[in-house]
Amino acid sequence: MVPVFVAFFMLLPGILQAQGAEAPALQLTHPPGQTPSPAVITLQDALDRAKNLDVGLQSALLDAQTAGEDRAQARAARLPGVTERTQYLGTQGNGTLPSGRFVTNDGVHVYREWGILSQDVSANTILGTVYKRAQAAEAFAKAKAEVALRGLQVTVTKNYYALVTAERKYGTAQLGLQQAARFLQIATDQERAGQTAHSDTVKADLQYQQSKQAFDDATLAMDNAKLNLAVMLFPAINENFTVVDDLDTPQALPSFADAQAMAEKQNPDLRAANEALRQTGFDVKAARNAFLPSGGIETDYGIEANAFALHSSVAADPDRRVLPNLGYFVTATLNIPVWDWGTLRSKLRQSEFKQKEAQITLSQTQRQLQTNLYLFYNEATAARSAVESTRRASQLAAESLRLVLLRYQAGESTVLDVVDAQNSLIQTRNAYDDAETRYRIAIATLQQLTGGF
Repeated sequence: MVPVFVAFFMLLPGILQAQGAEAPALQLTHPPGQTPSPAVITLQDALDRAKNLDVGLQSALLDAQTAGEDRAQARAARLPGVTERTQYLGTQGNGTLPSGRFVTNDGVHVYREWGILSQDVSANTILGTVYKRAQAAEAFAKAKAEVALRGLQVTVTKNYYALVTAERKYGTAQLGLQQAARFLQIATDQERAGQTAHSDTVKADLQYQQSKQAFDDATLAMDNAKLNLAVMLFPAINENFTVVDDLDTPQALPSFADAQAMAEKQNPDLRAANEALRQTGFDVKAARNAFLPSGGIETDYGIEANAFALHSSVAADPDRRVLPNLGYFVTATLNIPVWDWGTLRSKLRQSEFKQKEAQITLSQTQRQLQTNLYLFYNEATAARSAVESTRRASQLAAESLRLVLLRYQAGESTVLDVVDAQNSLIQTRNAYDDAETRYRIAIATLQQLTGGF
C-alpha cells in the first residue's frame, strides 16, 4: 500500500509552495533532557522494563517472598530449639542463714548458666499442619504474583501496540495529506486550463484542510501514546525511544482444545483458588487438633550454684566438701484441654465457614475461567478474521484511488468520487492497523488464562 504513495513525496514541496503560505506545523511540548540516540524497544524489552517498575507486580512478588519466609519459619518451628541462658540471683541476707531470706534459694549468690534444648509436642507439630498451611499460603502468593504479571503483560501489550498503531496512523495521515495536496494541485491546474469548474477546486481545498487537521490529530495521538508507554518503562519520563513494529508477524492462534488444556494446567487464578481452599483445609485441621492434648519437653544442662565455677561448695551447707556443679534436668509438660467456655469449638466453626467460602470461590473461579476461555478465544478468532478482511479492503482501496485519479484526469469521474476514494483509503488503512492491534491484544488477553503459547 505504501508504494502507491511513494511518488507523492517527490511532489509535496512543489505542491505546498503552489498553495501559498500554510499554517505552521503543530508544535508539541516534550520532556527535557532527551539524548540524541533513542533506544530501540521491542515488546519483550517493554515487558522486562515494566516488571521492574510496576507497583502491583512488585508488591505481589514481595508478598510471595514473605510467604516463603513464613514457610521457612513454620518448618523450623517443628524442630527442637536450642538457647543459652545466663542468670544471676542476688538475695538479701538475714544475718543468720547462709541461704538468705528466700526459701527457694540456697545462698545469697546464685549463678545459672544453662544450655536449653526444647521441643513442643502437639498434633499440629507431629502432623505438620501449620507447615503445610504455610506451603499452601506460599503457593497462593506465587499464584497471585503470576496473576499480576499476566495482567501487566496485557496492559503493556495494549500500550505498546497503541503506540505502534498511532505511528502507523500518523504515516497514513501523512500520506493522506500528501494525496490531498496532490489532488488539489491537479484540480487547480485543470481549472486554469478550463477543464473543470471552480467548485472542484473548492472541494479539493476543503479535503486538503480536513487532511491537515487529521494529520495534526494523528500527531497528537502518537505523542500521547508514547507518553503512556514511557511512564511504564522508565523511572523518569523519557520519550527518547522507538518501538519495533512487528504487527505483521503475529503469533499463531492454537486450537481451542489446546488452549483449554493449557488453561486447566496453567491458569494462576484457578491455582490461587485451589491453594486458598487448601489453606482453609489446614485451618480446619489445626482447629480440630487443638482439642487434643499437647505438651513439651525441655532439657537443661549447665550449672546452678553459689559460685560461677565448675566446682564449688554449697553455701547452705558449708561443711560439705567441694562438689561438681555441672548437671542436667528434664522437664516434661502435658496440657489437656478441659474447659474454655466454647472458644475452641467456636474457632473450629469459624475455620469451617472460611473453608466453605473458599469452596464457593473455587467453584466461581472455575465457571468464570470456562466462560472467559470461550469469550477470549472467540474474540481472538474474530480479530484474526478481521485482519484478513481489512488487509484485502485496504489493498482494494489503494487500487480504487489510483484508478479514480486516472479517470478524473481523463474527465470521466467527479471530484466527489476522488474525495470518497481518498477517504476510503484512509479508513481502510486505519481499520487494518486497528485489526492487527486488536488481534495482538486478543492473544495477550487469552494468554492471561493459558500462559504463553
